[in-house]
Amino acid sequence: DGTRIAASVAPTPNVDDFYMFQQVHVFDAATGEHLNEIDNEGKISQIEWSPNGQHLALRAGHDIHDTIAGRIMVVEADGGTPENIHEEFLGKYEQIKWTSDETIHFIASEGVWTSFGTIAPDGSDMTRLIETGGPIMNSFSVSENGHIAFAAETPEHPSELYLLEAGSEGLERKTNSNPWLSDVALGEQEIITYPARDGMMIEGLLIRPYNENSALRYPLITVVHGGPEAHYSNGWLTDYSDPGQLMAAQGYAVFYPNYRGSTGRGRDFAVVSQRDLAGAEFDDIVDGVDYVIETGLADAERVGVTGGSYGGYATAWMSTYYSDRFAAGVMFVGISNNLSKWGTSDIPEELFLVHSRERLWNHWENYLLRSPIYYVGQAETPLLIMHGAEDTRVHPAQSLELHRHIKVRKPELPLRLVFFPDEGHGNRSATAQLDYNLRMIRWFDTYLKGDE
Repeated sequence: DGTRIAASVAPTPNVDDFYMFQQVHVFDAATGEHLNEIDNEGKISQIEWSPNGQHLALRAGHDIHDTIAGRIMVVEADGGTPENIHEEFLGKYEQIKWTSDETIHFIASEGVWTSFGTIAPDGSDMTRLIETGGPIMNSFSVSENGHIAFAAETPEHPSELYLLEAGSEGLERKTNSNPWLSDVALGEQEIITYPARDGMMIEGLLIRPYNENSALRYPLITVVHGGPEAHYSNGWLTDYSDPGQLMAAQGYAVFYPNYRGSTGRGRDFAVVSQRDLAGAEFDDIVDGVDYVIETGLADAERVGVTGGSYGGYATAWMSTYYSDRFAAGVMFVGISNNLSKWGTSDIPEELFLVHSRERLWNHWENYLLRSPIYYVGQAETPLLIMHGAEDTRVHPAQSLELHRHIKVRKPELPLRLVFFPDEGHGNRSATAQLDYNLRMIRWFDTYLKGDE
């Protein structure tokens, strides 16, 4: 009703505090007087008032060790400890909004799909108004007359505006920002599920080469997402740093594994990789590559790997520890030395609380053994390393270290290091994005296709 403001407040301007230690406070909107504090802990990304003003719904972490702010936590606006209203949910809530009748609208990721629906504030009566299996919904807005607009995407088309009209049952696309795509033939995109070596079932997405010939085996590019608290959905998978349909058109298969620690499959799956940096989580990726090879699609001698941030860490790991399996790597803003990474990153507490779960100074050797630089002696993978020169999340020195170790110990190995001026943890300018994309294409064409 406009009389109170709920705000999340970090104790300092430090990025770590922004990620991990924001606290929700309620203030008088007219005077600024502090009224009360909510006893929440861990990550938080959204605060929503109930229409009657009695409750707050938070999209937040279940606790301080939850990797994402993807649970619905409800608490009385006068104070208290938020309750996870759907603790057993095997997905991730991406956006929430109260309805006029005191229930909660949501978009949720469920595996590689999304759903849209409502749930009561006590966690009962979860109803999917749009089931999984359709466009990937990224955000929504509800009008006063009950129409609901979505930004959504499909495997064949990037994000557009869709509408669910009041009383209707399906989404209708209303915009077409890229009409030329209707005339472009694309590679077939499919969902794959495979067993990891310990029996855990892992999901992934596979874009098959355009105009595929079943008698041939194709070069394979493995694309590893960052985080690891993220996942790939069955939507549009092509970007300046994601090969996707661009490389499928050039005769590649492109594989996107949602390895353990990924989001979209519930809290237990998201935290199962904690205390095991580069361990079973990266083994899952190799097991997925083996699965694609065993189907007869991919050539085991022509497998590449790429990714940014944690995906860059995976690329460095595959190019050293698992180097015998990968014929080319393109590493972006990635981790190479977990010892120096801790001392140069802006989120050391986040790293401890939701990833390593052990203090660096108590486990120096373990951090080193989970670092790609330790395995440079067995590196045989041609590696292109790229990094934003102003990156504060993963310091550019991480790329410089790996480059120096390989350059000294493996001087014959094809290797290149590129720093992007004025760029941080990912490229923002069109020029830097295009440059990155061209370098990635040429590297894979050279070392997976033998293009001179």
